[in-house]
Amino acid sequence: MLPNEEQRDTLDWTRNTVRQVYNHGLYRFNQLDESEGTVKQRVRQVRNELPELKTWWTDLKDVYSKVLQTHIERIARNIENPRKLKSKGYNVGSLNWKKPREFRSFTYNQSGFKLDTKSGPNGRGKLRLSKLGWIPIRLHRDILENAEIKEVTVKKEPTGAWYASFCIDVEEPAKPSVESLTVDDCVGIDLGVLNFIHDSNGLSVGRLDLSDDRDRLEREQRALSRKEYESKNWDRQRRRVAKIHARMNEKKWDFKNKLAHYYTTHYKAVFFEDLNVKGMLEGPQNARNKAEVGWRDLISIFKHHGRKNGCYVVTVKSERTTLNCVSCETSVYKPLWVREHSCPTCGFKTDRDWNAALNVLSRGLKKPGVVHSELMPVETATAVSTDGGESSSIVVDASRVTEAGSPVLNERVSASRAG
Repeated sequence: MLPNEEQRDTLDWTRNTVRQVYNHGLYRFNQLDESEGTVKQRVRQVRNELPELKTWWTDLKDVYSKVLQTHIERIARNIENPRKLKSKGYNVGSLNWKKPREFRSFTYNQSGFKLDTKSGPNGRGKLRLSKLGWIPIRLHRDILENAEIKEVTVKKEPTGAWYASFCIDVEEPAKPSVESLTVDDCVGIDLGVLNFIHDSNGLSVGRLDLSDDRDRLEREQRALSRKEYESKNWDRQRRRVAKIHARMNEKKWDFKNKLAHYYTTHYKAVFFEDLNVKGMLEGPQNARNKAEVGWRDLISIFKHHGRKNGCYVVTVKSERTTLNCVSCETSVYKPLWVREHSCPTCGFKTDRDWNAALNVLSRGLKKPGVVHSELMPVETATAVSTDGGESSSIVVDASRVTEAGSPVLNERVSASRAG
């Protein structure tokens, strides 16, 4: 969004007013007894008090009513979600009031907005928000012509920039039937630490280099620590730190989305290992590297692109994918610094991460109803050298050996035959 100074002040005032209404709604909800109904019924009762609230809180008349109703209803979701976590054994606290810096967005649901993409040059448009007027925007991507915009969320980032996110309703493409898939349609991906990913076809993608951004972030954070808290200089320095964080996040977000788009458009099924990220972060080594990679976020992005491009994105068990030999399934212990898999039983040698990716592919083929066949052999690639220059795209030369019992797709076993 490209608001002028007056519109920025109005957006900030609206955001803060919605925050106060949310806090008031939470206060009223906590006053109601559980005997007065379910969570949704009590929240609905608080929402119905809004017309009366406007009679003495006259500022609320300058905020679109649907926005206020949406954020009162948001209380129900914010209460029910922690309850679901608590039922799974997580330790969760109570819902608290939102401080000014904690409440950054407000949402127009179903009505109160209009998008004009035909005004101005390419990539620009205007967004009309009820009670706020027309605001110039820069479109980061084209909105599909047949897509219906369901809601608009306006958010202020810590950098001070304003963004509008559009939630659209589109028809997802149908995924191919499992029976029609072949081995060439599928790929297994090993999530690494030295390299970002390594797939079962031998492609290794290096990690995003953020060392310069990280060095600058450390310098700016040290400068922030020397400023008086909440002074003007402190706020100015806080924005500098926030801009570096935003730039790093945008680079990682762009990198992961491009990877997801590539794999979900070139393959019909992508298999990942379902890592216990929390347990890995609690380990003694490489905690920052593991946290910065964002494996769980990567899988979520892949699933989003999979729905958009009609591709299966499936997670499989990660136990022993690195240790087990893909050729004979013998467990071969390797410390982290050993980057080559060499099986003493069958003599199979390859890159450590490539072996893990092939194991992920093999387990993924079994998961959606795919079985191994002893009737057809398949070629297994064994790395002998690497060449290619850029760490983000390494071309792997391979010698190939033919083995029986490798994964091929068969028809799903019916329940009557499985017994």
